This record gives sequence, structure tokens and C-alpha cells, in this order.
Amino acid sequence: LMIIVLLILMQVGSSPLVYHVTSYGADPTGKADSTDAILGAIADALKGPGNGFLMEGIVNLGGARIDLDGGNYLISRPLQFPVAGKGNLMIHGGSFKASQDFPVDGYLIDLSPASINNGSTGYNYEFVTLKDLFLDSNFRGGGIQVVDSLRTNIDNCYITHFNTTGISVQGGHETYIRYTYLGQRITAGGDPNERSFSGTAIVLSGNDNSITEVVIFSAAVGIMILGQANLISGVHCYNKATGFGGTGIYLKTPGLTQTRIVNSYLDFTSIVAEDPVQLTISGSFFLGDAYVVLKSVKGVASGVNIVDNMFAGSDKGIDIVQLEGGFNQVDQVVIDKNNVKGMKLKATVARGSAERSGTTSWIADFNSVLVFPNLIKQVQYTFITNGSSFPVHALRNVSDNKVLIQSDVEVPASVYVTADQGEHFFS
Repeated sequence: LMIIVLLILMQVGSSPLVYHVTSYGADPTGKADSTDAILGAIADALKGPGNGFLMEGIVNLGGARIDLDGGNYLISRPLQFPVAGKGNLMIHGGSFKASQDFPVDGYLIDLSPASINNGSTGYNYEFVTLKDLFLDSNFRGGGIQVVDSLRTNIDNCYITHFNTTGISVQGGHETYIRYTYLGQRITAGGDPNERSFSGTAIVLSGNDNSITEVVIFSAAVGIMILGQANLISGVHCYNKATGFGGTGIYLKTPGLTQTRIVNSYLDFTSIVAEDPVQLTISGSFFLGDAYVVLKSVKGVASGVNIVDNMFAGSDKGIDIVQLEGGFNQVDQVVIDKNNVKGMKLKATVARGSAERSGTTSWIADFNSVLVFPNLIKQVQYTFITNGSSFPVHALRNVSDNKVLIQSDVEVPASVYVTADQGEHFFS
């Protein structure tokens, strides 16, 4: 008998930390309101046994799982964690839909604490995973909000019908969003209501986050960046087209951008960067006359690399890189090695032959190619003549993005010029 009791106690003590929301009365058919039941499961998971700490003040819950059992659940108010200071848990495996009386400024999953009196230092949560979820905001608010959390994973989610923001990351550190689909309206392109798309799919108002392998198929703004040192990779934006007033990726971090956008697909929708400092856009494809805008706030562009991209348009003469406002401080900006079809190539490095102007002068006009007006900081040229004399020649003038080469005598010559705007420049 004693052995049997000990075995039972061992089984109870080692039971998995899985909280099935249906065991709390949640309705997987989506007919009845399941908010209280799911919040009950969340509360119990957060009160579960801890196994030491992660960051100081964050209790390690040992991988506790809140299991939705593949159901569809109707939610009437945000699923907000009751307390902070918890980590190492997961919510996964089902669908949430906002009810008709869900608050229009709320989020279906709100990873912020209703109470913060827990002694945590700096972060609310650590290593929380939201996985394999379908979130329907029913045009009553947003999908997921993450506030001051560390190492959060949003993985394989589908978020739709938001009228504010699909995913909002506020503060914190290292939120990773991957293999996720977001769209205000469910469409696969060519939607007749595209002009009316509103809201923002993802807002990153924090540092060191990552968005990888994500599709944004409808919203007024695809991704809004309000923090530094973020990585965007493998993202396909075909939200509201730029021609209809939409933006694919908006970098609203003037003066300290520190963002990398690589191997992504901007589909009829563009990138806007305010006063970019340390920005890389590389290996990406821009379709449908999509382009990059450098927007002046204080006229600063520094450490910008827009290289090795592909641009495809409709032969309307649209520049692949455009300026909005004037820039008076341009430093280490390289826009080069992009290939273009049906659009107008723009770069900070221009190469071409100089046209003869008069008997001893050659002029190379690079205004059609160079991005910044009246800015050339470095020139290299080659002077080739097959005449019998050895003329003296020199670079005589650089202004208005034009280069003047002159020789001391009239000779038959071919002159080839490379002009670079990427060197240091201060007005």
C-alpha cells in the first residue's frame, strides 16, 4: 500500500504543466464567450510551479503550455496577463475571434500586465511563445500587443481583420516574428477595396527585434519601425499600393535608423526612411514601380547602403530612389549595383563618357543618374587620345552634378568619367 501511495504522489508531482482551456469551460465552437475560461487557464499557468529565475525577477515556469485544443474561441475583452514577472510558457494551437462588443482599442492577446507589483526589474515577461494561432480581430482592435518583454516569439500565426495594428511591440528587447501572415482584409492581391485598406500590420517600437519570413497582404502600412537595430528579412509586402497612398515599410527613426532590410519583396509598395543613419537595403525585389524614399527631417543621410536590389516597373520613368525634402549632410551613402527594368536608375555612383564641348573641353552630365542634387565629392576620369601629341589635361570644374575636363590643345580624345556622391560632405 505504501508503494502504491508513493507512486501516485510521484505521478501527481510530475504531471505535465499543460493547461487545456476546454477544461476551464471554454467553448471550442465559438458560440459562447470563452474570455473568462481562457483567462482562468492563463492565471493558473502563471501561478504554476517555478523552477528558479530567468532574468532577475522573472520566474521560470518550466515550459508551461496553454493549449487551445484546436478550437475557435469567442473573446469579448483582451486576454491580458494578470501579473508580470513570468517566463518560459506558450499559448498555442487554436483560433480567437473578437466579439461584437470587443473594445476597439484593445488587442486579442495583450502581453502586458494588469498588475506590475511583482518586483521584476525592467521586463514584464521573458521567453513567452505565441504559436500556431489564428487571430480574427473582427475590425474591433488589434491582434497582439507585446509590452516591455524579453525574447518573445510570435511563430506561425495568421492575424486578420484588425483596424488598428496586427502586432504591436512596445519597448522590451528581442521580439522575433516569423512565419506569420497579416492582413486587414483577406485577399491575395487585386482587391477592389484596396484603396480603403487602413491600419498597420506590424509596429516595432523597440530595439533588436526581428521579422523574418512574414507576409503582409493588406494594410495601409505594412511595417512601421520606431526603434533601432531591427532586422527585416524574407518579408513580402503587398499591402496597400504606394499609388493608392500605402507604404510597405516606414522607418520613422530619424537620425539613428540602424535597420537592415534584406532579401525581401516590396510588391507595388515602397520603403520610406526618415533621415536614415546606418540603413541597409539589399538583395530585395521591388515590383510594380515600387521604390525607396529618403525623407528629410533635418537633412541627414549617413551610412546608407542601397545595393544589389532588383526594380521592375511599367516604363513610366519612375526613379528607383527618390528624395523628399533637401539633404545638407550626406556621408557614406552608397546607392549602386541595382538592376532596373521599366524604371529609372538612380545611384550615388555614375559612370559615363564625356561629350565634347568646344575644341578643348569635355562635359559629363550626371543629373539623370545621381540621387542628390549638386553633390559630387570624388571624380576619376580616363583621357584617351590616338593623336601624335601628348596634351596636358585636367579636371577643371565640378558643379551641378556636371564634370568639366579640359586639355591645353585641341586633340581627338575619348574621355570616361566616374563620379561618386558617397564621400564625406558637409554644407
